[in-house]
Amino acid sequence: MNTASWGSAGRFGLARYVMAAALARTADGGAVVAIVLLVTTQGGSGSLAGFLAACITAPHLLGPFVARRIDLADDGRKVIAFACVLYSFALAAAVLSYGHTPAILTGLLLSISGCCGPLLTGGISSRLPTIVGSDQHSQRRAQGWDVATYGIGGTIGPSVVAAVSSWASPGLAAFCLAVAAFCAAWLVMRLPYSAPEHGGDVQNVPSAWSTIALMVKDGPLRRTLYMTMLVAFSMAALPITAVHMTTLIGSPAASAAAMTAAYGIGNLTGSIGVMLRPLRGSPDHLMSVLALCVIAGLFAVMVSPTLLIAIATFWLAGIVNAFFFAATLAARTEYAPAKGRGQVFLWVAAMKITAGSAGTAAAGAMTGWDVRIPLIVGIGLIGCAVALSFVERSMERF
Repeated sequence: MNTASWGSAGRFGLARYVMAAALARTADGGAVVAIVLLVTTQGGSGSLAGFLAACITAPHLLGPFVARRIDLADDGRKVIAFACVLYSFALAAAVLSYGHTPAILTGLLLSISGCCGPLLTGGISSRLPTIVGSDQHSQRRAQGWDVATYGIGGTIGPSVVAAVSSWASPGLAAFCLAVAAFCAAWLVMRLPYSAPEHGGDVQNVPSAWSTIALMVKDGPLRRTLYMTMLVAFSMAALPITAVHMTTLIGSPAASAAAMTAAYGIGNLTGSIGVMLRPLRGSPDHLMSVLALCVIAGLFAVMVSPTLLIAIATFWLAGIVNAFFFAATLAARTEYAPAKGRGQVFLWVAAMKITAGSAGTAAAGAMTGWDVRIPLIVGIGLIGCAVALSFVERSMERF
């Protein structure tokens, strides 16, 4: 879609995109919480809850191997919509099967949902560049909306599950998520159609392994990948840190929820900031600069002396993380090869989710020594990534 065609049709397309993405990511963001609550409220063990939660999260790594279907398809919307429907039915079937069939069958159904998960996140994001105007300003403003849908999904999903579980049951909460994913499929098919980039020559569409090889060799894409992963790993420590910081600053344990909520609100605030004032300049350079801002946010959290200051620093950390995420979306859009854009989006999304899960597990282990250690490690890792990015760019100029 060129700039001249960007008008009411483009705005309606973006509105449908935001609704579809928010619903899909709400389903993906709340599913793990729903499954854990389903198991624990019915007397299941913690190990079983962990196993079933892993069944829906671990298969995200397989998403990039499915992503090639988006780049091969004559209509990528159909691939994403099918994934939303399959996610919906598999999740509902898993809930119905729990307690009535062997746990391994429930795990298998959840694994099917998990394989679809990346298509509900990075897969939908790959549609955005074809919906809005082709000029950089329109693209980056739209990326602010995309960041907001991730924030909504990560915040609203678990909140809906908690509310419906307390009012009715975790099973009904999971069914609500399944309905959200199904509705997202309908909205995805209402997005504007865009012709496939392969132009009928599917032989030129790179394979999954060729795509990851390209990302490793291409400087900007390589930096997008490792900086996204390391920031996700480091920021995943914040919810764990919030729980343990209450003791450090002498506040009630329940105040951890206020800090975590402040971080989520900060993400939404940052996404609004990107909408109002889209990022300018090279995404490659922006990622390095904004990663330094993330370091500052983590350091501010680490040295917070009181509850109010801690809440404020969590909010600021959320803001800078949203800006950094917007820069990574811009990098994926501008540096990915047209014939492999879907795969690049899903590779980065899958690696980000994996790094975030690893960061949460690592933070849980490290806080046993000191609450500050996960933050210090995160600051060190991001600092190394920023330094490496500057060195790489300097070497590429010579």
